Amino acid sequence: MNKAERLNQELIFLSNKNFFQINDLITEFNISKRTVLRDITELEAMGLSFYVENGRHGGYHLIKKELLVPVIFNLEEVSAIFFAIKALTLLSATPFEKNYQHIYDKLLATLPKSQQEYVAKLQDGVNYYRIPSITTPNFLNIILQSIVDERIIDVTYHRNKQLQVFNLLYRNGIWFCDALDINTKKWGTYRCDRIESCQINRKITDTYSRLELKQFQQNYENNYHNIPFECELTPLGQELFQKNNYPNMHLKTSNGRILMYGGYNRAEFNYMVKYLITLGKNVKINYPAELKQAYVNELQKIINQY
Repeated sequence: MNKAERLNQELIFLSNKNFFQINDLITEFNISKRTVLRDITELEAMGLSFYVENGRHGGYHLIKKELLVPVIFNLEEVSAIFFAIKALTLLSATPFEKNYQHIYDKLLATLPKSQQEYVAKLQDGVNYYRIPSITTPNFLNIILQSIVDERIIDVTYHRNKQLQVFNLLYRNGIWFCDALDINTKKWGTYRCDRIESCQINRKITDTYSRLELKQFQQNYENNYHNIPFECELTPLGQELFQKNNYPNMHLKTSNGRILMYGGYNRAEFNYMVKYLITLGKNVKINYPAELKQAYVNELQKIINQY
């Protein structure tokens, strides 16, 4: 670890402490007392405030200030940050008002000219492809804020509902949210682009914790997907599965066979058939027989088109 990286890690190490001693840094970073003393001097110059208590049990008492302590990134870390931002620019809709291209350009302008040129060369060597958003949802920022604040949102989704949202997810060009209907106590996944209106409910303060919502989700997965299924996949089928799958689907290997297994609800039956059709000849349904027959019937409809 070079000096810049070590100072950065020391800042992170000390960020939540009120007091530290020289031996804390010696032990944590495996460096000498002399190096620690030099580092402490440099950390103070970087904005870390403290006062020294002398004596056998003395040390450094950190003074908490509303101060942004600079964090040092090496060129490899800078490059990784820009790759991540560039990938995010491909989302046509995000929960944030500022678009990622604006953030990318603003951050790039803070770099020295040589690093700007290096990052530009790296970006030119990589192509990004995305699935375009089918529609653009209007309330992602409100939904995300309700997650952070653990608040209820009043929405119109076919009809009026009160939801506590657990998370946002982006899949195949569509934003979804997992949420609990607090009136019916039913868990559900909602397409964000189909939410007609949305606002945070400021009156209801008695809400569920993240842990409680996670338990609702787990109970839903255990009880709602009550029809078990199993399919055998080819290696290409496994790759297709890894690119596109859902929480009720899992993979395992048994006696050299690649198996997709899980459960679905009766209401999801037609959707299961359509999903399996996308795997084509790379899937063979083992059970249930009803799903297998529906798959064959769907294939026959395709054949009849020709």
